[in-house]
Amino acid sequence: MMNKTDLINNIAEKSGLTKRDVEAVLNGFLGEVTDALAGGDKVQLIGFGTFETRKRSGRVGRNPQTGDPITIAEAKIPAFKAGNKLKEAIK
Repeated sequence: MMNKTDLINNIAEKSGLTKRDVEAVLNGFLGEVTDALAGGDKVQLIGFGTFETRKRSGRVGRNPQTGDPITIAEAKIPAFKAGNKLKEAIK
């Protein structure tokens, strides 16, 4: 599994940029995606994929400890849909 530090190190090595610069760009990217999703927008990167929010309807669930029914409120959740080039690359 690759974590954020591994990603920064790999990008820095391949691009010739410093780790500090790569980290700043990555943090900026993540912040912009987060802000866009919070504002109800989509972020589409052609060939890679689309970050978006989806509405999850409210439902009745069960408390796993007691088995009693509980109401789960509707929620807005982040989602990612892979683009065609990404799908092809991992086949």
